[in-house]
Amino acid sequence: MAGEQALLDGLLEPERLALHYVDGRSRKEWLTILALDQRLGAILRTRREPIMAQVRLAWWREMLERDPMQWPQGEPVLEALREWGDPSGLAALVSGWEALLSEELSSEVIAEFIAGRGAAFAGLARELGVDAIEPARRAAEIWALADLAANISDEAERARVVVYGRDLRVPRLPRALRPLAILAGLGAEALRKGGAPLISGRASALLVLRIGLFGR
Repeated sequence: MAGEQALLDGLLEPERLALHYVDGRSRKEWLTILALDQRLGAILRTRREPIMAQVRLAWWREMLERDPMQWPQGEPVLEALREWGDPSGLAALVSGWEALLSEELSSEVIAEFIAGRGAAFAGLARELGVDAIEPARRAAEIWALADLAANISDEAERARVVVYGRDLRVPRLPRALRPLAILAGLGAEALRKGGAPLISGRASALLVLRIGLFGR
């Protein structure tokens, strides 16, 4: 339980709500990838110097590309990832977050960021043995865009992210990927509102409930 709590501690409200609808058999995998994503995001949110953020992100990339037998002990996310069949694909998530260190939030940077999260959750689908690799990728990219837009203070940059995701539609996902369906659904609605927070009042709670129960 202590290990699970360490993974839960960094999660934000949308991820915590999505976890309520996870298939119990895959809870550990979901909790692990969400904790990794938030750990990487926290490096950017708390950075003082871009170089130090790059160094910390490079450490995570190196670990994920290594044989897990060579990982250091005591890091909760790495300890949980030891149980994955192949965690190396999650290195793309690091590259996605690293792209945001760029001085300009260009279309290329946006594409690289969402591609990183898309690749990671496509990898989760493989890990869970789910035949929905591309739908998982597309859903994660929608969530990534909304997450990015909601955390941008510059109005012009936020508008650029919103326009980027304007024509994207949430694909139908299998039951094993229900948390991702929730996050993508919240993301699509937030983008429709111009980059609003993913959770914003009773309407968001009802949306989570509907997708959690019915998948859409």
